[in-house]
Amino acid sequence: MCRNIHTLHNFEPRATSAEVEAAALQYVRKISGTTKPSKVNEEAFAEAVHEIAHITQHLLDSLVTHAPARNRDEEAAKARARAAVRFGTA
Repeated sequence: MCRNIHTLHNFEPRATSAEVEAAALQYVRKISGTTKPSKVNEEAFAEAVHEIAHITQHLLDSLVTHAPARNRDEEAAKARARAAVRFGTA
Protein backbone atom coordinates (compact mmCIF):
# COMPACT_ATOMS: atom_id res chain seq x y z
CA MET A 1 0.00 0.00 0.00
CA CYS A 2 1.12 3.54 -0.60
CA ARG A 3 2.71 4.99 2.52
CA ASN A 4 0.88 8.28 2.05
CA ILE A 5 -2.54 6.70 2.42
CA HIS A 6 -3.49 6.90 6.08
CA THR A 7 -6.16 5.08 8.04
CA LEU A 8 -9.33 7.17 7.97
CA HIS A 9 -11.70 4.98 9.98
CA ASN A 10 -12.56 5.42 13.66
CA PHE A 11 -11.14 8.86 14.31
CA GLU A 12 -12.73 11.74 16.13
CA PRO A 13 -13.41 14.05 14.43
CA ARG A 14 -14.36 11.98 11.39
CA ALA A 15 -12.32 12.04 8.21
CA THR A 16 -12.98 15.14 6.14
CA SER A 17 -13.86 15.04 2.46
CA ALA A 18 -10.41 16.54 1.78
CA GLU A 19 -8.73 13.61 3.56
CA VAL A 20 -10.84 11.11 1.63
CA GLU A 21 -10.03 12.89 -1.64
CA ALA A 22 -6.30 12.92 -0.81
CA ALA A 23 -6.35 9.17 -0.11
CA ALA A 24 -8.18 8.54 -3.39
CA LEU A 25 -5.66 10.67 -5.27
CA GLN A 26 -2.73 8.76 -3.75
CA TYR A 27 -4.38 5.45 -4.63
CA VAL A 28 -4.94 6.47 -8.27
CA ARG A 29 -1.37 7.79 -8.51
CA LYS A 30 -0.03 4.52 -7.15
CA ILE A 31 -1.96 2.19 -9.41
CA SER A 32 -1.53 4.35 -12.52
CA GLY A 33 2.19 4.77 -11.93
CA THR A 34 2.09 8.51 -12.45
CA THR A 35 1.68 11.57 -10.27
CA LYS A 36 0.45 13.76 -13.11
CA PRO A 37 -1.46 12.26 -16.03
CA SER A 38 -0.93 13.33 -19.61
CA LYS A 39 -3.46 15.73 -21.13
CA VAL A 40 -5.20 12.85 -22.90
CA ASN A 41 -5.63 10.95 -19.61
CA GLU A 42 -6.55 13.86 -17.30
CA GLU A 43 -10.30 13.25 -17.53
CA ALA A 44 -10.02 9.51 -16.79
CA PHE A 45 -7.62 10.24 -13.91
CA ALA A 46 -9.92 12.87 -12.36
CA GLU A 47 -12.98 10.63 -12.79
CA ALA A 48 -11.20 7.73 -11.09
CA VAL A 49 -10.21 9.95 -8.14
CA HIS A 50 -13.79 11.20 -7.82
CA GLU A 51 -15.32 7.72 -7.96
CA ILE A 52 -12.82 6.22 -5.52
CA ALA A 53 -13.35 9.11 -3.09
CA HIS A 54 -17.11 8.57 -3.32
CA ILE A 55 -16.95 4.83 -2.64
CA THR A 56 -14.37 5.37 0.12
CA GLN A 57 -16.72 7.80 1.87
CA HIS A 58 -19.53 5.28 1.47
CA LEU A 59 -17.33 2.59 3.03
CA LEU A 60 -16.34 4.82 5.95
CA ASP A 61 -19.99 5.72 6.56
CA SER A 62 -20.96 2.01 6.56
CA LEU A 63 -18.26 0.64 8.87
CA VAL A 64 -19.27 -0.21 12.42
CA THR A 65 -16.91 -0.47 15.37
CA HIS A 66 -17.28 -0.88 19.10
CA ALA A 67 -13.78 0.42 19.79
CA PRO A 68 -13.42 3.93 21.13
CA ALA A 69 -12.56 6.55 18.53
CA ARG A 70 -8.87 7.34 18.20
CA ASN A 71 -7.43 10.80 18.67
CA ARG A 72 -5.56 12.17 15.64
CA ASP A 73 -2.99 14.05 17.71
CA GLU A 74 -2.19 11.01 19.84
CA GLU A 75 -1.84 8.77 16.78
CA ALA A 76 0.44 11.33 15.10
CA ALA A 77 2.63 11.47 18.23
CA LYS A 78 2.88 7.67 18.27
CA ALA A 79 3.89 7.67 14.60
CA ARG A 80 6.58 10.30 15.24
CA ALA A 81 7.92 8.23 18.16
CA ARG A 82 8.05 5.08 15.98
CA ALA A 83 9.86 7.01 13.24
CA ALA A 84 12.36 8.41 15.73
CA VAL A 85 13.20 4.91 16.94
CA ARG A 86 13.28 3.47 13.43
CA PHE A 87 15.51 6.17 11.97
CA GLY A 88 17.63 6.74 15.07
CA THR A 89 16.63 10.32 15.75
CA ALA A 90 15.41 9.60 19.27
